Amino acid sequence: MPRNKKQGIIFGIIMSYAMAYGMEVYNVAIKEGVNLTVGGFSNMTNLIFWEALKEALYMGLFVFLFSNLWGNRLGAAFAAKHCDPGKDNVYICRLLRQAGTVAVMCPTMSLVASVLFNVILGGAPISRLPAIWVGTLLKNFPMAFFWNMFAAAPFTHWIFGKLFPEC
Repeated sequence: MPRNKKQGIIFGIIMSYAMAYGMEVYNVAIKEGVNLTVGGFSNMTNLIFWEALKEALYMGLFVFLFSNLWGNRLGAAFAAKHCDPGKDNVYICRLLRQAGTVAVMCPTMSLVASVLFNVILGGAPISRLPAIWVGTLLKNFPMAFFWNMFAAAPFTHWIFGKLFPEC
């Protein structure tokens, strides 16, 4: 885990882009209708990964911004309420912090995506935003949770450990 501000920023950038890219792959695949074909997500093409990368380049900035404004703090508060690292397994405390952060960041980023992709770029009326946001959240939360727990966070910790072996 990061031990100073510089390491915290680097860790945050890696995590933000790992989450943004995974979520964009998922959402671009759905937008392309891959989930509706026989074989589902197994029919993804390389173009989906390219399109997701382009979207993740700017969505990662939003993730980094909002996680630093409130996502990380609220995730840490959730973990502190339910886990004591002095008494409980430290790994479980880390998982609870991740879960708390996803519980805050998924609604936040679902709102950002709803405004950006549906209202601004898609032309949907602002009056539909609450329904669009709820639908986007319902679609994204399971992926965000499992992507964070089993891919983005382990990848981020692995890369961070390679960059800062003393941590």
